[in-house]
Amino acid sequence: MERKNSLKKNKIGHTKIKKYKFERVENFKYLGVVLNEDNNNQTDLQERVKNANKTHFILQNSCKNKNISKKLKLGLKNAIIDKTLTYASET
Repeated sequence: MERKNSLKKNKIGHTKIKKYKFERVENFKYLGVVLNEDNNNQTDLQERVKNANKTHFILQNSCKNKNISKKLKLGLKNAIIDKTLTYASET
């Protein structure tokens, strides 16, 4: 494996480990988490908030329905929106 210092200087291109060649990318999604070369989680947090907002607006019509109880609406929020926001946050 190449030295870490030489990898930092080579921002574009590929990394070679033995006979394998890996493309260098700025960020990628792995197991639901956005990872980047600077190990900055700001991009991941923005992506989570964006997905939680999308989920909220999709469920907004059902939350306005008077025939659905408040308990069920709160359960939907806890089960869907909160889980979308916190999915894989431990990793």
